[in-house]
Amino acid sequence: MRSPRPGCPSTAETTAAPPGWCIFNGEAAASVRRRRGRAPRVLSGCGVYDGTEIHEASAILVHLSRGGAEVQMYAPDVPQMHVIDHSKGQPAEAESRNVLVESARIARGKITSLAKLTTTDHDAVIFPGGFGAAKNLSTFAVDGKDCKVNREVERVLKDFHKAGKPIGLCCISPVLAAKVLPGAEVTVGHEEEEGGKWPYAGTAGAIKELGGKHCAVFSLTPVYEAHVDTKNKVVTTPAFMCETELHNIFDGIGAMVKNVLKLTGK
Repeated sequence: MRSPRPGCPSTAETTAAPPGWCIFNGEAAASVRRRRGRAPRVLSGCGVYDGTEIHEASAILVHLSRGGAEVQMYAPDVPQMHVIDHSKGQPAEAESRNVLVESARIARGKITSLAKLTTTDHDAVIFPGGFGAAKNLSTFAVDGKDCKVNREVERVLKDFHKAGKPIGLCCISPVLAAKVLPGAEVTVGHEEEEGGKWPYAGTAGAIKELGGKHCAVFSLTPVYEAHVDTKNKVVTTPAFMCETELHNIFDGIGAMVKNVLKLTGK
């Protein structure tokens, strides 16, 4: 059992300074602001099967740091949908955990309730992937195209979009933008499984049903890329939606982060 990863124009790797971000799905959310800007990140917990994908969260932090961004992490203060024993890939029936509390593990304790995140203090927001995006930030894992998005997550997405500030998402989290921002262009990679290389290819169809536009990546190294929806300032990359080596995931997330920072104009 592995986590889903959603993670048009492909990425242009820029050297722009990073913005402030917010992201996490308990994933938590993280907000960041560069020394010349801020970017929050929003988390959804801690652990690929029931929260934030830790490798993706770490990669985002590394690339933001290299870009000179100041980062603040956020997560909704809500119960997780359930707890997964990651050694067995099965639910731990007797356990319950809180998304904010679990996200604090990734944030090294420096975590804030998503209810306090506003566009005023940040230049961009980023959402890592992991099942938490589909279980804690939304009900996509259960309800598919009929899913609901956490109220605070929906508010943050709409507020940053209205303010013209960039939004970054990777792995499965682009489904959040597809649901909340009708017509937004996102990518979760390829639309066919291709012998198991893209095990979550069906997510592309769900994105279309949610009201988004899916832009498949077609190059020989698709996971290195990020799709940039310049109109909506939404940047996405497949990350672990693809069965590939970790360094490819890292590079694709780097492309996403660089393009988010570029769109801040800082």
